[in-house]
Amino acid sequence: MGAARDTRTAVDKAMALLQAFGEEGSVGVGVSELARRCGLSKSTAFRLLGVLARNGAVERAGSDYRLGPMLFELAEPQPNAEIDLLNETLTPYLARLFELTRQTVHLAVLAGTEVSYLNKLHAQFKVPSPSRIGGRAPAYCTAVGKVMLAWDHDAAEAVLSSKLQAWTPHTITDHQQLRNELEAIRTTNIAFDWQEIALGLNCIAAPVMGPMRTPVAAFSVSGRAGVMEPERYEKLLRKVCFEAGKAVVARWRSAARAERAQAATSGN
Repeated sequence: MGAARDTRTAVDKAMALLQAFGEEGSVGVGVSELARRCGLSKSTAFRLLGVLARNGAVERAGSDYRLGPMLFELAEPQPNAEIDLLNETLTPYLARLFELTRQTVHLAVLAGTEVSYLNKLHAQFKVPSPSRIGGRAPAYCTAVGKVMLAWDHDAAEAVLSSKLQAWTPHTITDHQQLRNELEAIRTTNIAFDWQEIALGLNCIAAPVMGPMRTPVAAFSVSGRAGVMEPERYEKLLRKVCFEAGKAVVARWRSAARAERAQAATSGN
């Protein structure tokens, strides 16, 4: 007997493709693997991925595909008072970093093994970049991600025990090389992205330290490779991150005092 006829509609098959990404949605999966997971021919999967890409549901990641901006925009973010407070506290310092550098700057936090971009200010001349406010990217191939992974043992080990997808020919995919780089970052508190997440884009990042002297967020400065020299902005970046860290600690202490006062009042 021949193979059973696939009676799924084109919409069913497209939805199956989106579901097939699983936890690799931000990293990227090859067409052949997606087709295998969905029980589709490679040609059918390739055609449907093209349609999804034109509508922003997926996007190319080198020779692979990853979930696209439309899905992140449709997702309704869960309220998070701590993240909102962090964004409110640090955005003025992000604006200050932009004023000092006139380059594209980012504010991001670590979310598992990914970075979540809380804010972004664009330079006059934009460089194609996968980062967007509210979006996410793998931490191991971004400067903001690496500078926070270096201080988060569990997240770093999770990354180092998984496949490191190459987003560009410059992405670090060797586990020992990445481990060595994270160890160096713990010493310098500075991380670089040399066209590792997008061709033509270089980046430098530093952590914003919280009350426990561990990163609560990170700032980065990015620009066009061959034009923008990331090392030039290290001193300014360190200074802004230091001042931002003091603001976070002061805000945390103020909130802690208010909480204690409220508890004391409630106990009377």
